[in-house]
Amino acid sequence: MHAVKRTILVTGASSGIGRAVARRLLAEGHRVIGVSRDIRKFAHAREGFDALELDLADLAGLPSKIGGLTRHFPNINAAVFCAGIGRFGALEQFSYTQIETLMAVNFTGQAFLARALLPHLKSKARSDLIFIGSEAALKGSRQGAVYCASKFAVRGFTQALREECGKSRLRIALINPGMVRTEFFDSLSFEPGDHQSNYILPEDIAETVSYVLNSRAEIVIDEISLSPLNKVVNFKKNEPPD
Repeated sequence: MHAVKRTILVTGASSGIGRAVARRLLAEGHRVIGVSRDIRKFAHAREGFDALELDLADLAGLPSKIGGLTRHFPNINAAVFCAGIGRFGALEQFSYTQIETLMAVNFTGQAFLARALLPHLKSKARSDLIFIGSEAALKGSRQGAVYCASKFAVRGFTQALREECGKSRLRIALINPGMVRTEFFDSLSFEPGDHQSNYILPEDIAETVSYVLNSRAEIVIDEISLSPLNKVVNFKKNEPPD
């Protein structure tokens, strides 16, 4: 079966999961609109790729920037929301700004973008919204109150939105990965174990996105959870002061 060629918006496309998803979709012949808060990270032009600079944390400026999105890209018929940031610690270790920023990038900014795309996508003969959630959307964990809250919000949002869109041809899917080996962990105090069975690759997520997009239009893939075969967490040692 040949894949239906689509015009697909991908958030967080300059790194990690988003980059792997964008590359996979381009390789399949789709047109990709890659969203990043800094489009200078897209160093090389690629056929079929358009860069779009958006800062999902800028909630005040976001509505005006995305208002004309579907007029500028009228062929959009799918979006994959990969953008996200991680911060962990006890709640009292978070500043109010840090709480606000994490919720904005991981949930509220994506809700804004989905709101802007929704009427357009509902009018299409076939369309998809795919959200990259997290295993943190399934169970709360110590040191993860704010992060888990942001991912629980995404999960509840997709469940409700799926019901709202039930009479249209728009499908809503959620992918919940465990620990994925990306730059996400560079600024964190922990990371997945070193063995290849201890982590998920960004390309695994990209393959799952492709599966959802290319599935038969008459079915809805509600939610997929991916986990490494053997979950191992390495805690980084603090570097000694100079």
